[in-house]
Amino acid sequence: MNTGLEKQRNILDYGLMSLWRRKTKNLSVLLVFALVIFLMSSFQFLTGALTDVAQQSLRLAPEITVQKMVAGRQEQIPISYGDKLQEIFGIRRVEPRVWGYHFSTTTGGNITMLGVSSFDPRLETALLHGRLPSGSSAGEVVLGQGVVRDLDLKGRRKFSFFRPELTQKTFTVTGEFKPESELLTADLMVMSIADSRDFFHISETYATDLLVTVANPAEIETIARKIAELLPDTRVVTRPQILKTYNAVFGWRSGFGSVCLLTGLAAFIILAWDKASGMTPEEKREIGILKLLGWQTSDVLAVRFYESFAVSFLALLLGCTLGYVHIAFFDGALFRPVMFGWSVITPHLHLVPVVRFGDVLLVICFTVLPYLAVTIIPAWRAASVPPDSAMR
Repeated sequence: MNTGLEKQRNILDYGLMSLWRRKTKNLSVLLVFALVIFLMSSFQFLTGALTDVAQQSLRLAPEITVQKMVAGRQEQIPISYGDKLQEIFGIRRVEPRVWGYHFSTTTGGNITMLGVSSFDPRLETALLHGRLPSGSSAGEVVLGQGVVRDLDLKGRRKFSFFRPELTQKTFTVTGEFKPESELLTADLMVMSIADSRDFFHISETYATDLLVTVANPAEIETIARKIAELLPDTRVVTRPQILKTYNAVFGWRSGFGSVCLLTGLAAFIILAWDKASGMTPEEKREIGILKLLGWQTSDVLAVRFYESFAVSFLALLLGCTLGYVHIAFFDGALFRPVMFGWSVITPHLHLVPVVRFGDVLLVICFTVLPYLAVTIIPAWRAASVPPDSAMR
């Protein structure tokens, strides 16, 4: 056993020295390989970070949202629907919500103006400073960081918007949401339901949708199914469904980006195959000398495997480290447009990379394993050549 370990150690030493003798060639392969791994790992780490932010932010989302649908489009829902929902056992509270979009002529983006009848106490934990609007004072609002940047208030607490009929309404800023919640609040402007009704001219007998709070969170799906049966002309959206949608969107965008990177990966694999199969006469003579000295084909393959493994391991370590730094210190700047979509008012999130074993394994399967395969096969073909042929 000791003899076998000593043999493998000597083969490993020879392989590392062989890498060093051809350091220019191997360094170029290493850098290109690390770049491919960096791009792919960045997508995976960014997806994990955004999913983690979504899970934290959605804790403040309503448990169940009920929307009225007409011809496949959302319409205003009668407040009387809330009385029907109270008949379902397990529903603690039903609240109307009025919201809509205001087009910003400054940036060309939409600001979401949201009015609720009462504020969840947990919403205060999402405030960077200030307080939530009070129902006694008209025009009070809390702004998301994206809206703050869009309005460029520069310390001012009052601003005005034009209603659809071009009359003016003045708002007073009472607080701002934390940057950590920008995934949900970047384009958000929260106010009392009376102010949102006044701005959008929506009657008190109607709302945009209804928010349902349940007594037992484990029964969300059951109660949502009962609501759909009681009100068949409505769409029922639950908090878990919203989270699944975020995960699906991030996963789809990450997958789309990774598929686009497969072209670069294929080019690298072709490069690695060309480097491995295009052996120089000196390398062929080296293999011939080794076989004349008593080396077996398996020993030559072991040398090439150790060389390829060392290059791939260093590339994996360097690429994943750069991918982590890219997310942790630069917030995934290269791929933010792909992952965040087309919105003008986009969130400026400080992301914390989430490294999962499955993501690293996926990167290894798509990069390291193909590289090992395309380098070992040409080495086996070269090692199978008789020594006298290799020496010519």
